[in-house]
Amino acid sequence: MAVVTFDRVSLVYPGADRPSVDGFDLEIPDGEFLVLVGPSGCGKSTTLRMLAGLEQVSSGTIYLDAEDVTEADPKDRDIAMVFQNYALYPHLSVRENMSFGLKMQRRPSTEIRERVERAAEMLGLTEFLERKPKALSGGQRQRVAMGRAIVREPKVFLMDEPLSNLDAKLRVQTRSQIARLQRDLGVTTVYVTHDQVEAMTMGDRVAVMDAGVLQQVAPPRELYSRPKNVFVASFIGSPAMNLVETSVADDGTVQFGHRRIPVPPGTAKRVTIGMRPEHLFVSEEGGFEVVVDMVEELGSEAYVYGLGDLGEGKQTVVARLIGDNIPAAGDTVRFEAMPERLHVFDTETGLRQN
Repeated sequence: MAVVTFDRVSLVYPGADRPSVDGFDLEIPDGEFLVLVGPSGCGKSTTLRMLAGLEQVSSGTIYLDAEDVTEADPKDRDIAMVFQNYALYPHLSVRENMSFGLKMQRRPSTEIRERVERAAEMLGLTEFLERKPKALSGGQRQRVAMGRAIVREPKVFLMDEPLSNLDAKLRVQTRSQIARLQRDLGVTTVYVTHDQVEAMTMGDRVAVMDAGVLQQVAPPRELYSRPKNVFVASFIGSPAMNLVETSVADDGTVQFGHRRIPVPPGTAKRVTIGMRPEHLFVSEEGGFEVVVDMVEELGSEAYVYGLGDLGEGKQTVVARLIGDNIPAAGDTVRFEAMPERLHVFDTETGLRQN
């Protein structure tokens, strides 16, 4: 196990006009499960590959337990990586795939057998040890890839979108297995995904990246309830937060539907108001009107999508409703927002103001 430290790490590919990762600065405590999340091309996999030694750092320093490993070869970093495509040897059995790295390290055969069988038991693979990968399901193959990493007993696990090739039901099942396994092993883990639901359900902390820049690092609940900027607010949450641009009046309030809502003193003149779908409720009077376009029925709840007039023109609004009295497409509904649950951002900088 190890503490991982990124000290202002950047990577610029030859011929690129901007860094793929720019000034990444983060400490990951011993035993933490950290998830890197962001849209495609944001630099999260590149960050992981720099930690693994598979990409050359342009500037900055990477430490493992205070040891500078920035220039160290991958084999000297005591890191195990699980890839998206499993990367199993098709001609080898599960046992042989899991033991391959240990054999390359010339470990004693007794030790290899014990480690493989212990990992196989943890992962529910004992009955499959003599099978070839082609005789396994996708979820079983991914567990073999994880077992190959576990038997090495590394300081750090790196996982690069390991569940993206699995179907939705199997992803849910496997991610709970990975989270439980990481807690049992207590190994520092850095996990990359583009799926923000996956990030929020697995990580002790979640690091959100955009355009190579680290936007915010926080526990999942804090990330959801107090996003640092407009990007994090819009990226974290499904459906996404409703965002409305508006102007601040001289009395320090903003027009929001048929109400004026106060904003914090010193707030910029142009702000973006954010509201989560679950913080809107149906109102008989006041609020703002929404003409319903679509209703997404999910059984225990429904998401209502429509066009609403919030003061500066109409825009799409999403509300989460619970109960039996759900409007239908074409209905006109009045919604009210919970003032204490609104988020206020500076429109120019994108930064949180409340």
